[in-house]
Amino acid sequence: MRHPSAEKRHRQSLKRRERNRAARSALRTAIREAREAIAKKDKGAMGVKVKAAESAIRNAASRGIIRKNTASRVVGRIAKAAWRA
Repeated sequence: MRHPSAEKRHRQSLKRRERNRAARSALRTAIREAREAIAKKDKGAMGVKVKAAESAIRNAASRGIIRKNTASRVVGRIAKAAWRA
């Protein structure tokens, strides 16, 4: 017999895991799209995609999906690549 509180915590952890997995997947997609736009040197798409990726990265960091230093590093690298393109 398990403690009811342990069962509840397990249910909560499963919900959070699914939510975090979906958010991390969306984050990776945004980053990939930004990098693809930079590689194509498409100025119009690049601005939109880089801005969307930065927003998604900072949002993920604020929700604890990725660490703040990691978010800052990734944003910096994308911005640098966009500036050079």
